[in-house]
Amino acid sequence: MNLDGETNLKLKQALNATSKLQEDSDFQDFKAVIRCEDPNANLYSFIGTLDLGQEHHPLSPQQLLLRDSKLRNTDYIYGVVIFTGHDTKVIQNSTAPPSKRSKIERRTDKIVYSLFAFLVLLCIIGSIFFGISTSHDLGGEFMTRWYLRPDETTIYYDPKRAVIAALLHFLTALMLYSYFIPISLYVSIEIVKVLQSIFINNDLHMYYEEGDKPAQARTSNLNEELGQVETILSDKTGTLTCNSMEFIKCSVAGTAYGTGVTEVERAIARRKGSSLDEESTGEEVHTKEKTSVKGFNFTDDRIVNGNWVNEPRADVIQKFLRLLAICHTAIPEVDEETGRISYEAESPDEAAFVIAARELGFEFFERTQTSISVRELDSTFGNKMERTYKLLSILEFSSSRKRMSVIVRNEEGKLLLLSKGADSVMFQRLSETGSEYVKQTKEHVNDYADAGLRTMVLAYHELDEDEYSQFNEAFTAAKNIVSADREEEIEAVEERIEKDLILLGATAVEDKLQNGVPDCIDKLAQAGIKMWVLTGDKMETAINIGFSCSLLRQGMKQMIINSETPEIKSLEKAGDSSATAAALKESVLHQINVGKAWLDLCGESSDALALIIDGNSLTYALEDDAKDMFLDLAIGCASVICCRSSPKQKALVTRLVKLRTGGTTLAIGDGANDVGMLQEADIGVGISGFEGMQAVMSSDIAIAQFRFLERLLLVHGHWCYRRMSSMICYFFYKNIAFGFTLFYFEAYAAFSGETAYNDWYLSFYNVFFTSLPVIALGVFDQDVSACLCLRFPLLYQEGVQNLLFSWSRILGWALNGILSATCVFFFCVCAVETQAFRKGGEVVGFEILGTTMYTCIVWVVNCQMALSINYFTYIQHLFIWGGIIFWYIFLLAYGAMDPDISTTAYMVFFEACAPAFSFWLITLFVLVSSLLPYFIYSVVQMRFFPMYHQMIHWIRNDGQSDDPEYCRLVRQRSLKPTTVGFTARYEVTSKSFEEIKPEEE
Repeated sequence: MNLDGETNLKLKQALNATSKLQEDSDFQDFKAVIRCEDPNANLYSFIGTLDLGQEHHPLSPQQLLLRDSKLRNTDYIYGVVIFTGHDTKVIQNSTAPPSKRSKIERRTDKIVYSLFAFLVLLCIIGSIFFGISTSHDLGGEFMTRWYLRPDETTIYYDPKRAVIAALLHFLTALMLYSYFIPISLYVSIEIVKVLQSIFINNDLHMYYEEGDKPAQARTSNLNEELGQVETILSDKTGTLTCNSMEFIKCSVAGTAYGTGVTEVERAIARRKGSSLDEESTGEEVHTKEKTSVKGFNFTDDRIVNGNWVNEPRADVIQKFLRLLAICHTAIPEVDEETGRISYEAESPDEAAFVIAARELGFEFFERTQTSISVRELDSTFGNKMERTYKLLSILEFSSSRKRMSVIVRNEEGKLLLLSKGADSVMFQRLSETGSEYVKQTKEHVNDYADAGLRTMVLAYHELDEDEYSQFNEAFTAAKNIVSADREEEIEAVEERIEKDLILLGATAVEDKLQNGVPDCIDKLAQAGIKMWVLTGDKMETAINIGFSCSLLRQGMKQMIINSETPEIKSLEKAGDSSATAAALKESVLHQINVGKAWLDLCGESSDALALIIDGNSLTYALEDDAKDMFLDLAIGCASVICCRSSPKQKALVTRLVKLRTGGTTLAIGDGANDVGMLQEADIGVGISGFEGMQAVMSSDIAIAQFRFLERLLLVHGHWCYRRMSSMICYFFYKNIAFGFTLFYFEAYAAFSGETAYNDWYLSFYNVFFTSLPVIALGVFDQDVSACLCLRFPLLYQEGVQNLLFSWSRILGWALNGILSATCVFFFCVCAVETQAFRKGGEVVGFEILGTTMYTCIVWVVNCQMALSINYFTYIQHLFIWGGIIFWYIFLLAYGAMDPDISTTAYMVFFEACAPAFSFWLITLFVLVSSLLPYFIYSVVQMRFFPMYHQMIHWIRNDGQSDDPEYCRLVRQRSLKPTTVGFTARYEVTSKSFEEIKPEEE
């Protein structure tokens, strides 16, 4: 098992020269030298040699056991350590992922900077006024502020040094007004995000029972960003599809075999109105009853059950099946109870091929260091025979070679090169005599691609002894090179032997769509999210998969940018690479310009357009002089499919979309080739599928199935965005309201630096009396239930358009805080300033005034929270009303302490709160006056911006709306998403509202 978490077993074996050393005593006289590459992070390559005596033996990843990987099916090993500590590949790969922050978090930082600048401005204003007042304290016959004793004072109030006093006051004010800056906000945000992540992790609707895999929020930084996604960039294989391959069709000797019907073919039939759908449904049921072998869904009476021996070209079919059974790196595992053989392969495709060979009569059952054993169905006598093939060389698969070969010697002594690979590289390596079935095979391969199948071409070549000995000598020499050029040298040697092949046929395996993918893409489209698919498949395969998963739909205009034009093909045949490149770039630019003209012509109906581009064209489209035009075209389309894309192209496209659109991008993939894309996107979602865990390890959020993305975005994303936006706005509101009462009191006290509140009042404001309701808002609040979020995906546009955290809304909350502070301060001062408070006729002291204002502030901000919450639970009630009650309990307990401890709070509760009816009357009056602006704001918003609020009202009332203005607006605007697509298909009109029946929740 590899370090990236991939569970498919990889073959590890010793060199032939050392494989016989199996006892401690064997190493008594063993002396060898290992020369290898420097430590690096590459998990999949290793360059080195073992010098044993005069012989040089090449070392490859097959001989390398990595620290932290798992060794299976082996009792013990003898080894030598070559890398330790920080030189090991597991440590070399432990780099920190790129830092990602949400847009809300970055805007919050800007608000804090703005508040700090505003704080400094208030301090400067206060210091200027204080300096002027201080300089005039001894200006005349009378002392203006006699209570400060300016004639006998310290430097802080010295009229003769007013400038220094003003500077010192600036520092005092800076400390005093620091409550404008919500330092506890960041702590509260982290708490809320962790709790939100726990909810995501424990959502049973995103738990994949078959694989025992729950959703996993690997970072809590991006929860609210899930509610603002504009563009999704997705891999296809393993992400939209299962990556669980089934052998379904094949072409041998120019004859097509296999009668199964794929999901893509059913989708094509539905588009054309054919009856294939009904027929194939019954056939699929029959197939599943007939065979329950995982990886094998092949039905054709001409081949199954050994009937292939009666076919006209049975000899070619025999070679075809033998190649499937031999050309691979799979490992057989025998079940001790049933004796059934299963296979561990490096990829699902390879496992499907070996299983198909077994089911059709060629059972691979044993692999040793130097041999492969197969039970073959004899074409003459019809019985099983065990044959052993000596394994001489493995020419491994790579993404650049796109093929794999093995060289074996059969029991008759013949040398055979068996090869399989992509059609783009295999057909050009055929000999003239071996191209007998090329025309028919190409037609079948294209048909298979149209049906959404993954194809592989099979061919072989008989080698003579001289040819092989020359190859083996060059191959061994290339593998013994210890330099960066080793891989290129090896590929060059392999290139020379893999030629003059004889075509046998082609295979077709189906990678079925995951459950719920079409519905999920439908809902995401209704939410106004654009979808890009970046895949390595052929264009025909990608287009048909796009139709089957609802990414493309009937009636959608397709703009195809393709490099395979007749002119380009003729230039390629001429061998002029520079002319070909220039012509290809010119062709791509021309096609992009045509597409843009088409886009301008379509205008507002551009949501019915789809762009499809192949890998060669994409290379030129992403160059500096073309990428802006390409992105303008792509962004204007509802769907984009990039075919034959390399991992580097995927990452580059993601980066360009992110930078150009400015919107939030989400990348989703399941393989190591998707890591760059996941790290470039604002949010990386990894699918924990069959291609290992490397994508998950590089992702921000991991899910097991693509369909869970619907709930992750439309429910958790929507809720988290609303919660974080409301929470942060409210946090600034309550701190501004509290801070401005301090500023007003400073101005009232001639900016003398006296604080309105007791020190413990100041400390506990953001800790006990107002903090818990904010956290509850960020964790539990819901505007609508999860069921309705999924039922009305258009609600998601609230986050995409950033309605709840716009600058106007933030400014509105800030002004609300200033207004609340103004009401609290001036009503409290006017109410108690001249009124006799004690029996002797004295008015209140500043400690009574401060406590009264503080009580009003606690009431106002907590009741404002109660007004802002959409979804009450007992926790909200406990925190909101409990915070107010706790303030009175604290005031009672703290005021009862010794005056040396309680200072200005001593007995204030008994003196002011308990007996005084006016205190409660002031509190109630201030509360109503402070909250009145919020009511006015809500009424104005409902009058002038009724769409969203009326829709929420309509949803909550199960589709019943009696507001004629609302119905008129619905008919007029059709509630179309303002940014993106599929509106031609997903218009939400009043008619469709009436047709929807309420669901039980």
